[in-house]
Formats: sequence, C-alpha cells, structure tokens
Amino acid sequence: MTEEMKQIKKYILNKKHAKFRKNKDWDKSGELTESQVNTALGSHELLLRKKNHLIWMLEQEHPAFIPGMDLVFMRTIVENSCIVNTNEEKALRNQYYLHEKGHVCNISPDYSEVLAGGFESIEKKIQKAKTEPGGSDKEEYADILSEIIRSIYSFTEKYAEALEEDGRKGKAASLRRSVHTGAESFPEALQLLRLLHYLAWLEGEYHIGLGRFDQYLYPYYKEDLEKGRLTDEEAFSCIEEFFLACNIDNDLYPGVQQGDNGQSLMLGGVDKDGKDCFNELSEMCLRASRELKLIDPKINLRVNQDTGIKQYEEATRLTKAGLGFPQYSNDDVVIPALTRWGYQLEDARNYTVAACWEFIIPGKGMDIPNIEAVSFPKIVNRCVEKYLKETDSFGAFKEKLLEELKAEVDDITKRLEPIFMYPAPYLSMLMYGCTEELKDISQGCVYNNYGLHGTGISCAADSLYALEMYYFTEKKITAEELIGAVRDDFPEDLPYLKLVRDEMPHMGDGNPAVDKYGVWLLDAFADEVAGRKNERGGIYRAGTGSAMYYIRHAEELGASPDGRRKGEYFPANFSPGLSVKTKGPLSVIKSFTAPNLERVANGGPLTLEFHDSVFRGEEGIQKVASLVQMFIKNKGHQLQLNAINAETLKDAQRHPENYRNLIVRVWGWSAYFVELDKVYQDHLIRRAEYTV
Repeated sequence: MTEEMKQIKKYILNKKHAKFRKNKDWDKSGELTESQVNTALGSHELLLRKKNHLIWMLEQEHPAFIPGMDLVFMRTIVENSCIVNTNEEKALRNQYYLHEKGHVCNISPDYSEVLAGGFESIEKKIQKAKTEPGGSDKEEYADILSEIIRSIYSFTEKYAEALEEDGRKGKAASLRRSVHTGAESFPEALQLLRLLHYLAWLEGEYHIGLGRFDQYLYPYYKEDLEKGRLTDEEAFSCIEEFFLACNIDNDLYPGVQQGDNGQSLMLGGVDKDGKDCFNELSEMCLRASRELKLIDPKINLRVNQDTGIKQYEEATRLTKAGLGFPQYSNDDVVIPALTRWGYQLEDARNYTVAACWEFIIPGKGMDIPNIEAVSFPKIVNRCVEKYLKETDSFGAFKEKLLEELKAEVDDITKRLEPIFMYPAPYLSMLMYGCTEELKDISQGCVYNNYGLHGTGISCAADSLYALEMYYFTEKKITAEELIGAVRDDFPEDLPYLKLVRDEMPHMGDGNPAVDKYGVWLLDAFADEVAGRKNERGGIYRAGTGSAMYYIRHAEELGASPDGRRKGEYFPANFSPGLSVKTKGPLSVIKSFTAPNLERVANGGPLTLEFHDSVFRGEEGIQKVASLVQMFIKNKGHQLQLNAINAETLKDAQRHPENYRNLIVRVWGWSAYFVELDKVYQDHLIRRAEYTV
C-alpha cells in the first residue's frame, strides 16, 4: 500500500468526509388513494415518485472530494427517504407481500454494457424500443428512463465543473466522455463503475453487488497493459482506491446490522465455455483486500476440484488478515445445481452471489434468494408436542415430521403472494431485456426464483438422533418427561440433559449415525420445495443458509430435544450446534459434506472459526489451505472461515474504544465487531474455535 493510499484510508476510517454531509428530506407530495393501493394502480404513481426522488437526490448532491483520491462520487445527502409515507406503506403491506423494505435488493446488475458504451448505448435502445408497439404506458416509461439519463448527465457535469475548479481538467474531460460513450481505460472503467454502483444506492435500492469484478474489468486492464498505458503497480493502486471508495458511504447503507450492506464481489470461476478464468486482477483483488483490511468489498472466490493449492494458499493469507474473506463457492456443485433448476448453462457458469452468499446470475436474476426461512428445530419441536405420545415407532414419527414440513412450506409460500416491489427505473437499465421491453425490473427478469433458507439443521439432526436413540430405542425417557423437559427448559438434574449434551455424538463429529439425519432432513426439504412455482413463474430453491434467522428463530422457539436450552441460539448457517464440542474441522467437514448439496444450493456456507494463532507461519497457511481444498473435493458447496480470538472479542466488548477496526465475519458479511449489537457479539464469542 502506498503512502497516499494509507492517508486516504485513514481519512475514510476517521470519517472526516462526514463534514460534507447534510440532512435533507424529500417531499413526497400527495398520497396513494385506497383504490390505487387495492388495485396496484399505485405502481404508476410510485414509478413517477421513484423518478422524481432520484432526480431530486442528484440535484441535491454536491461535489465533494477526498484529498489525494482520484475516484469521485460520495454521498453528501444523508437521508434517502422511502417513496411512500407510513400510512401508504401500511396500506400496501395489508394488501401485498413486501419483501424486507419493499425495494429491489440482493441483485447484481450487468455493468458491462454501460462501461463499454456509456449511457448513449442505453439511449439508443430506448429510442428503438419506442418504435415498437406497446401503448402509452411503455412510451411514458421510455420518457422516464430518458429523463433519468439526462439528470445523470447533469449530475456528472456538476462534478466535472468542480474537478476543473480543483485543477483536474483531464479527469473532468474523462468523466464527461465516459458517462456518454463508455470507458476507454482501466481507471476510467473503475470510475464509471463507481458511478453506476453509487446511482443504484441513490435510487433507493440496496444490497447491490459488484458481480464478477475481475471478469468484466479485465479487458480494460489487459489493453492498458499491452499498450503501455498502465503498469501492474498502477493497476493495483487503482483497485485499492476503488476498494477504499466502497467504504466511503457504507455507513449510510441499510442492513440488519452495520456492515450488512451487500457490497460483494466474485473472483475466479470459469468462462462461458467452462475454462478457468482466475486472472491477474483476481490475484490483485485478494492482495488489495489483504493489505487494506476493510469490511468492503466482501470478497468471494469461485473454486473447483482442479483449483491448485497455491491459489488456496493465497486466499488463506487473506483469511489470516481476519476479515472473514474470502468466502469460497464450489463450481462443481453450484453450476450443476443451477442447471438442474432451469438456468441456462452459460448463465450458470456466470453466477455470482447476492449480498451474502445466495447464488444469482448478474444482469439476469430478479430472484429473491432470501425471501423466507424454514426452522428445522421448530418443526421437530412441533412434532414432539403433537405426535410423540401417539407414534409407536421412529418411522411413524418421521412421517409426521414430513407432514409438518409440508404444512410449514405451504404456509410460507402462501404468505408470499401477491408480492409487490417498488419500481427501480434506473437499475432496470442495467438488467437484461428491461430497456428493450420497457419493463421495470421490479416486474421480473429472466430468472424470477425464490430462495428458502433452512435454519438449525444441526440442532434438528441432533434432536432426531436423540429421539430415535433415547426415546424410541433405549427408552431412557418417557414421552411425558421429554415433552415436559423441553417445555420447562430441562431441569438441571435430568439425566437426559447430560446424555444429549455431553455423551451422544452430534452432527459435526463425522459420525454417520447422526449425519444421516442431516442428510434426510435436507433431502426432505429439497423434495418438499421441488416442483413448487411462485406467482412470477419461477421456482423455489432450498438452501442451507440462515441469514439473521439463526437469532430470530431461536428466540421464538425455547428449548429443543438436542439439549439446546432456551436463550441458546442456533449456529449461523450450516454449522454444528454452539454447545457441541466436535473433534475438529476434519470431522466437521465430513459431516457437512455428507448431504447432496446440489439439491440445497440456494446458498448457505459451512462456517468455521479458527483461533488466530492457527495462521502463524507458513505451515499454518498450508494446513488451512489444504483443509479448504479437501472441503471442495468432498463436494462441499460453500465455505467461510473466521480467524478470531475469543479473548480479544471479550476485551473488545469491555473496551470498544481500543478495537474500532476489529473485523469479524457475521453470517454472510463482515463488520466491525464493536458496531454490532451485543446479541451478535455474544454469538461470535460462543462459536467454537477449532485447531487445525
């Protein structure tokens, strides 16, 4: 890292740029009528509001520069108001299902077209689309897109004039040209990408990913290098500066917790022909993230059974930095899973991740991959309460569990209709077919599938083992005793509690006797979801992720038959229970690669915590890299690693002022530990620390 980059980083981390920010609120004017809400006619009014809001934001934003930084564009208006008021939102939610905040989110645009041809390439498509038959609504939509583009030109002109006043005439000319006709160099491409990404957040969308960063930018880098316009060192500094820019406004981006902002990018993988495409930019991104040690962007890495150990070692050096990066995705599992679900092979090979780890297709996916979640422990508990006394065999009990799983999925899918999303006209210009058809992305795209998370899989598997072994087979506890124990949070002197917590095997021990229940549950989940269609014509995808539900679902449940007590949380994502003392990471990998993960590949990584001392020395790097390679060769679908120290985390809770820049991996994103709510801090401290 150059001295200049160090100073920029210091400036951003100290939030000195906050002095440029102002509080202003947009006046929505008017209110949706009851008729508009009930008949969805309000979508036209909301489209106009979305356009007017974005134009207002662009008018209110004023140029501001970070000293020494070439890249421009930062938020100076703090508030990004919703386009509806409280009463309107309530009315809409009474009539429709609004996912999260109701905005388009968890999406990865296709930046490549505007990078190559500027907004003039979009204007040409708009004009062509206007000549096609489509009625007044489509013509009005075309006019809205054109008006937004004009406002983008005005906004960039405002910045160009400020750059000229700052003495940067060359930068001003570059900005003016590239926004109209596209980037002509690697630095210009990064600057234009910064604008495109910035605009999506300004419009009101959130969890907007950066996609396959090393692929769509590679042609610009390669041409600059071949023509002698850029050295590798200069290109590396450009990447570091872009990564720094991702941290300027991230405290203004919405999420469950600070840091949950969806600025994820994907590295490596294969091209449309299936050939490996890890390149020089991929390596530079790993190194830049390692040097900068910032929470954004979130680094993901695509690998497969042929990925060499040196690449894993380079990635492990990034893990050693303590950022929770990179997250690994296995092409050998994900690509076949996507094609099985109906994705075209070329698109499947182009996959990236959404905000956390759900698999989506850049520019083509209007999937909602985190739309809801099934709590496996809740279903087990429900069956214990309703059916344990009346079932005389474990097989009969499992049949009841399948019935309850179906009822749960039925209930969830019914709640999701009819769905409504706020329009996103700017973002639509970056999505496949939307401009050509003059259709808003909120109405769908090429892929419109929904993803269901599955939480507490290890807790449920452990519970099923305990039920079969100690109730149905060995009869160490009666139905009345077990139902009462779960209801009353397990009396301390109950022998069953010690048995299930300390003596029986658990999922994560590498014991097939327990792992088979995890396999069975995930197969049952995949079977139950298979064949279901959502109202947009898409399918439902089963997954192993938890998102924030590992906290929410556990708080709603109370104790469970595996000995988990009330107030004890589920593990994050696809991991052993928090109170389980496993034999180490090898046994965990054996357990969590036992299921057929192609069937539940919506997303959701095995999450492992390592004591930070594991990474000391080259031998530690090699051991962890070999462990990751083994996971991939065993057909694991996704993996994330945390290099943490429980004592450090505890001290950070006591003295947060001393740990402002301590970074941890939460459930699919990384954050500054001291900015997390205590419940998430406590969960991180409780996670097991494995020794390789």
